[in-house]
Amino acid sequence: MKILAFESSCDETAVAVVEDGRKVLSDAIASQADMHALYGGVVPEIASRKHVEAIAALTDRALADAGVVKEEIDAVAATYAPGLIGAVLVGLNFAKSVAFSLRVPLIPVHHIRGHIAANYLAFPELEPPFLALSMSGGNTLLVDVAGYTDFHLVGATRDDAAGECFDKAARVLGLPYPGGKPMDELAQLSAGGVYDLPRAKIEGHELDMSFSGLKTAVVNLAHNAEQTGKPLDRAALARDFTQAVSDELVPRTIRAAELCGRRTVVAAGGVAANSFLRADLQSACKKAGIMLYLPPLRLCGDNGAMIGAQGYYEYLAGARADWSLNAYATREIDEPVVAYCNP
Repeated sequence: MKILAFESSCDETAVAVVEDGRKVLSDAIASQADMHALYGGVVPEIASRKHVEAIAALTDRALADAGVVKEEIDAVAATYAPGLIGAVLVGLNFAKSVAFSLRVPLIPVHHIRGHIAANYLAFPELEPPFLALSMSGGNTLLVDVAGYTDFHLVGATRDDAAGECFDKAARVLGLPYPGGKPMDELAQLSAGGVYDLPRAKIEGHELDMSFSGLKTAVVNLAHNAEQTGKPLDRAALARDFTQAVSDELVPRTIRAAELCGRRTVVAAGGVAANSFLRADLQSACKKAGIMLYLPPLRLCGDNGAMIGAQGYYEYLAGARADWSLNAYATREIDEPVVAYCNP
């Protein structure tokens, strides 16, 4: 089964062709990162306009790269939530028009479900059940994945997402947007242990996280150094910040796996590309006797292939959307996708 998949939840326009949920035939991505770097973050209106400009040609490219013609497409999958609402609407409505013109089913896909499913593309042997840690610019979640379409949220950030904090910390340290890779590279230059940064605990909710205090602490340290003229060890601050994020995520992931009775952990999302987090997860999982799956770096960020992978399993579960399907800026991963129907 060949699925044409669309992803446009933030600042990457992505179109892919995926076969049977596991084989990537093409994965075309148009990034807007350089443009948004001028503003230090994503400007939603610009993101939406750029999606409109890119998506038609990118679709032609994805089909050509896959070596298939439109008539060979069996279904269309698209991100419908969560994300920047204008951006999501562009990809979703274009996907509707493609599904309508080809007379094939339209499959709605939750963006975070897609991130988790990216691992199916890299690891053919991976099957649920497992515990997933999804960490990106907009979401940080601990999810018990009981089946391909059976998700149970067991922990989440109460405020900022881990990826958002990386971007904000990078900004105050004078690093370019997006901040994840520059922060990782800067942190490599120090052993850390210089700055005492907070780790949050949510009373009565051991698996939930909070990153707003950590973000504020980094901002205050940088601003105080600037105002007083005191030296700021940027590399050490980047390293200590990264360690604080890891200390929030890794122990909770192991604890969540224990509570859910899972012996497999899957990482997902853009923050899963961070070298320190990957190393800490590997060490913790090895110590706990847990099998760990880390997606290759190319599948950590937003891409269309992950939407095609999850779209296949949503299709098998009966997910069909009609042309009234709306986009959502926020939607829980364990909410029903949509009312299933046949367009």
